[in-house]
Amino acid sequence: MNTKTENAEHTEAMKNVQSAHREKMATKKSAERGLFLLITGDGKGKSTSAFGTVIRALGWGHKVGVVQYVKGNWKTGERQFFQRFPDLVTWHTMGQGFTWDTQDREQDIAASKAAWEISREMLASGEYDLVVLDELNIVLRYDYLLVEDVLEGIMARHERTSVMVTGRDAKDLLRDKADLITEMTPIRHPFEAGIKAKRGIDY
Repeated sequence: MNTKTENAEHTEAMKNVQSAHREKMATKKSAERGLFLLITGDGKGKSTSAFGTVIRALGWGHKVGVVQYVKGNWKTGERQFFQRFPDLVTWHTMGQGFTWDTQDREQDIAASKAAWEISREMLASGEYDLVVLDELNIVLRYDYLLVEDVLEGIMARHERTSVMVTGRDAKDLLRDKADLITEMTPIRHPFEAGIKAKRGIDY
């Protein structure tokens, strides 16, 4: 097959793809409310995905809020970056650190409840286009919060507001109501080869 024929066949194939895509899009409608996005799974990239979405929302001039449930005072690149621009993102780091570091269930529960009260207020306020609840799934996994209460607050959010929840082991009640669920699947990780978390890549 010569180049001219190959190019012509490619053009025709792409026209067919374009036509099929336009037909599919004609059956869709714009969201009339904010979405519930659930990012879970055992693989790396859940919070990374969330903060990429934060940047995308900010690019459109949207108002964004973030509540971090677990990371505590641990320095992360995303937190240090957004702290330089406090007018862009409302940021609350509420956790006391990883549960295996605190080793204090009552303290973890208290921190989780305080974080959830702030989260509920942000969701209901109508002031935000996107609210990220980072690692909320972790505190739900340990039953520090009632998943029924959390789901009620998420579903009662202002119609303007989309909410993104991250963390592994997402509860079935959340899965049942989410508009989007992404499962991060681990294939290979440097930690398995004896490499510690890398600044700027993992945190």
